[in-house]
Amino acid sequence: MKFNFSLNYSFLIFLILSVSNSFAAIIPNRVSDTTAVDSVKTDTIINENQDVVMFWSKKNSLGVNLNEVAFVNWNAGGNNSISALFHGNFERKFKKQLLLWKTTASLKYGINAQQGREFRKTDDEISLNSTYGYRKDSTSNFRYSAKFNFKTQLANGYKYPNNEKAISKLMAPGYIFLGVGAEYSAPNEDLTVYLSPVTDKSTFVLDQRLANEGMFGVTPAVRDSIGTIIEKGENVRTEIGILLTSGFSKEIFTNVKMDNQFSFYTDYLNKFGNIDVDWELTLNLVVNDFVKANIGAHLIYDDDVKFKEDTNDDGVLETLGPKLQFKQLLGVGVIYEF
Repeated sequence: MKFNFSLNYSFLIFLILSVSNSFAAIIPNRVSDTTAVDSVKTDTIINENQDVVMFWSKKNSLGVNLNEVAFVNWNAGGNNSISALFHGNFERKFKKQLLLWKTTASLKYGINAQQGREFRKTDDEISLNSTYGYRKDSTSNFRYSAKFNFKTQLANGYKYPNNEKAISKLMAPGYIFLGVGAEYSAPNEDLTVYLSPVTDKSTFVLDQRLANEGMFGVTPAVRDSIGTIIEKGENVRTEIGILLTSGFSKEIFTNVKMDNQFSFYTDYLNKFGNIDVDWELTLNLVVNDFVKANIGAHLIYDDDVKFKEDTNDDGVLETLGPKLQFKQLLGVGVIYEF
């Protein structure tokens, strides 16, 4: 598998780590009743009993899922292979009186190596979500909220076995959702529902070759009769529409936790009522503090994403219509939480 990293990759990784470190830097450590509190302004308050109340909370996890198959004199045949999925999740939450600001970042990268074949990418995702909400009183379960979501990938993607021509790259595509609306949170925070009647969806295709081909819904290049480009394809597509998202997380059995996330989006101006769907369901099974298993499914439908396939074996990819995208996951691995 080829990795065509550039300064853009390094900059994006540096940016994400900087954000995480910045959050960590402003989160004070809990101190005991006898510890003196510095006069410098911090995100804490002290009550009459000198207890320190924390406004910031954090969750971090790093892990790897492994799958390996090896054969020695195996009569039925088969190829040795190993797969690895590296993942990290980071959360920062600020909660003070009627305000709640929650930011999460997620990184995933998976590879597969098989005997007699080069490395291949199996998963690749960079995701950042941030929600800022305000509720009118301490008993209300509704918040006026603003939500930001960013998603892209790290390395080039290929339609294997062709590994010469990338079909996706860093920020090709990249997605940004930005909107305002209202969010309902159940008292125990197992369930959240967010509705935004005004949400901007921006699709970025910063690789000009892919933009010229009109990949991921952007307007393709204008060509003359012999194929010469007269006007380059657009790099950014902007839509305004309605966004509905929901998240549900609960321990349904002992050591079995279900996480269900979905989002529905439709554009006001372009095919209103044609809904983009992003739905992910995961079951996390806890073996002990470090070993966990997970089973998951991820379904995506986006009417703007047209699939290409060589239907007549002439070496040229023909543009087809949108298709349902589906990914299934099963893994056992080691997770470190801090």
